[in-house]
Amino acid sequence: MAFDLVKLLRDVFAPERGEVVTVACDVPRKPEEDHPSWADRRAWAEEWRQAFLQLGAQLGFATNPLLAFPATGANGAPLPELGQMGDKPVKLEEVLLGSTLAVFLTEYSATAPLDAFTKKKQDFRAASLPGVERRMVHTALAADYREVARRCRLLFEAMCGASGLEVVFSTGHSCFFDLRFRKPEVDDGFLPRNKEGDRIINLPSGETFIVPYEGEKPGQPSQTEGEIPWAEAGELVVFVVKGNRIVEVRGEGSVASRFRQVFAADPARTNVAEVAFGCNPNAAVTGNVLEDEKAGFHWAYGRSDHLGGSVGVAAFLSPQTVVHQDLVYAQGNPVTVAEAHVLRGSERLLVMRNGNYTLF
Repeated sequence: MAFDLVKLLRDVFAPERGEVVTVACDVPRKPEEDHPSWADRRAWAEEWRQAFLQLGAQLGFATNPLLAFPATGANGAPLPELGQMGDKPVKLEEVLLGSTLAVFLTEYSATAPLDAFTKKKQDFRAASLPGVERRMVHTALAADYREVARRCRLLFEAMCGASGLEVVFSTGHSCFFDLRFRKPEVDDGFLPRNKEGDRIINLPSGETFIVPYEGEKPGQPSQTEGEIPWAEAGELVVFVVKGNRIVEVRGEGSVASRFRQVFAADPARTNVAEVAFGCNPNAAVTGNVLEDEKAGFHWAYGRSDHLGGSVGVAAFLSPQTVVHQDLVYAQGNPVTVAEAHVLRGSERLLVMRNGNYTLF
């Protein structure tokens, strides 16, 4: 069956009469930063806007001109003050606060700053699509989202009230993630107006996530500790974690050196900001993080406040060093998950073995 963008927008967002929709894209700051996928994503953003216009004509809601803004240069970084609508300069905050729905097809993730706008305005929700590609209409975007929601709910129920998560990786390394004082959230692909709970999603969707306890309570240090492996360009790197912080990067090659530079540039980047289980059955692992992370286990470092954690922009040395970066361990990645157990009291619930879920 051919992909129907208008149907996707109706099914995901259920837009209502009187709404105001803004579709946005980011633009390279320098010509040499551009690449074909990014250029096509900007063109696709206008096609999404046109689809909203078509749907709005049927349902009675308005769609703004395409909002374009200079790229932030990092996932989770604050949005710039100014952008463009056609030839007209605009303030992003004014445009977004004047909207009820924002859909961002971007190179760099705007999930965290968009989440901040859900706190500023009750009647506002947003979808973030960093790195989205047209081919995903045949993979993760084409999933049966009723099944995605079912899987998300099973993982959510497994993680509710959990004290920790133990992950053993295919390399033999392991890490314990402290889940005390936290609750999981789901990104199941549905974002109707006035949705309860979190009012921001990724597209493609399909994950249940939680922020490990970061030790912000006096006298209650985080118990997140262990060794997390990462393989890239034929090199194995090991992140040594204590107190929910990356305290050492082990490795002799250029990848390890790059990560050491990343964390040295701003200590807030060493925060373990998320652990999550992607559960979209149509997600294809290709190296695109937006889709890869919907296929299996992943974790992230850096900013966490947009997901329910305590590390926000103010914790970083400057807005320019803010980042939230996911690392993925789904089937098809060099390192996968051998076993993952959710701990709840004396109960040890096996949720994944050899990269496959045991719950569904």
